[in-house]
Amino acid sequence: MDVPDDLRYTPDHEWVRLDGEEGVVGITAYAADELGDIVFVELPAAGSRLETGAAFGAIESVKTASDLFAPLAGEVVAVNDALTSQPELINSDPYGDGWMLRVKVDDAADAERLEDAAAYRTRIGAA
Repeated sequence: MDVPDDLRYTPDHEWVRLDGEEGVVGITAYAADELGDIVFVELPAAGSRLETGAAFGAIESVKTASDLFAPLAGEVVAVNDALTSQPELINSDPYGDGWMLRVKVDDAADAERLEDAAAYRTRIGAA
């Protein structure tokens, strides 16, 4: 199972990659695999506000539907519009083309409270 070392992870299987004052957000390969074929993603509009741990959208697969939870607080500055017509990008490339949001984070130091790759691998049994 792919778990990139440069990301931070939530208990709900979201990831964040810090890029200066912004964070790129998506779901992990583990989550995408557990969901199965993803058929729909509902994401907030740019300009929306995220609060740490609060639901920011929803994802649906052929198996189930699930809420998406914000790893960090901040303002959404970009949304991956490609997911509207190609939600399967989350399955095929969850850490690349399947990214969901770019967020101007309130405090990048908050990422330190999230799991690093080693802790996440242990939690999902991929260590």
